[in-house]
Amino acid sequence: MSDRLQRLLSERPWLLADGATGTNLFEVGLQTGDAPELWNFEHPERIEALHRSMIEAGSDIVLTNSFGGSRHRLKLHKYEDRVRAVNETAARICRSVADSEGRRQGREIVVAGSMGPTGELFEPLGPLSIAEGADAFAEQAQALAAGGVDVLWIETMSSKDEVTAAVTGAATTGLPIVVTLSFDTNGRTMMGVTPAEAVALFHSLPQRPFAYGANCGVGAAELVTAILNMSGTADPDDVIVAKGNCGIPYYVDGKIRYDGTPELMADYARLARDVGARIIGGCCGTSPEHIRVMRAALESYEPSAEKPDLSEIVVRLGQVSTGATQQFALLRGAVGPCSEGSEPAGRRRSGRRRQTTGDAAF
Repeated sequence: MSDRLQRLLSERPWLLADGATGTNLFEVGLQTGDAPELWNFEHPERIEALHRSMIEAGSDIVLTNSFGGSRHRLKLHKYEDRVRAVNETAARICRSVADSEGRRQGREIVVAGSMGPTGELFEPLGPLSIAEGADAFAEQAQALAAGGVDVLWIETMSSKDEVTAAVTGAATTGLPIVVTLSFDTNGRTMMGVTPAEAVALFHSLPQRPFAYGANCGVGAAELVTAILNMSGTADPDDVIVAKGNCGIPYYVDGKIRYDGTPELMADYARLARDVGARIIGGCCGTSPEHIRVMRAALESYEPSAEKPDLSEIVVRLGQVSTGATQQFALLRGAVGPCSEGSEPAGRRRSGRRRQTTGDAAF
């Protein structure tokens, strides 16, 4: 079993994960409705280039191009009988780039096997049982392991049952497991799970994840608030992951863009550290340039021992949903400092940059 992720975290206070896969591939020709995973065969050089660009920008952890690599997702493209080939190839491409770039830069790069939702509803709302889901995730996980990943990275989850199935399946490999949920519906996942409930679930699983957190969602402010609400019930040694979208999506000329600037993502990275995340990265819309600035921001920042309050997150990153605000208040047994639509005057804490040269983009 690879211990690269655990070892690096024992040596450093934080690690930087990569940015988006899909939205960056759209920039080099992927079309709406295409399966990014099939580019592992059709355009492997573009997948290699994306991984390389993230590592050159400073990522310590790079995710494989296998998010939709389960049999349930691949059947949409008539590839359900090629789960092994899709995932093993994705892992080998990423492993090769990570090792070559790592040697060139003189540092270790963690390869994380991306595993996204099946797209199916679980019983009793849908046809899939936890056992059937676990079998599908095990198939994907074992192929990623065969391709050389260091860790299995279960992401963008919304259902407790699917998390349970995914962790059960991933555990068949013996590799470390990371799980992140998307809190995109008024402070909850699409299936109603709160950050505090997610922590309780992770702590209760027979195969406890090595790290957990949040990804995707509806912007940096909501993501950081989800991590803040998670940390309120986390154990002191829990490793928490923040991998937020690059701002809010909007349409321009028929294409989705994200409004997060490098400066905003740098501030997001600092606040993610302040609220307790040790693994920080970006999700949809996050380019290598954003990652480069986030790296500079984290390297030049000494986090405060005092966590920010919600008003500071709103002032620096934007509005937070009413649901997330109420969760913050309940966890602290007091009325929250702000609500959706309010404009609090947040106060800054004692977190500081280590040097005045700070962010490369400033």
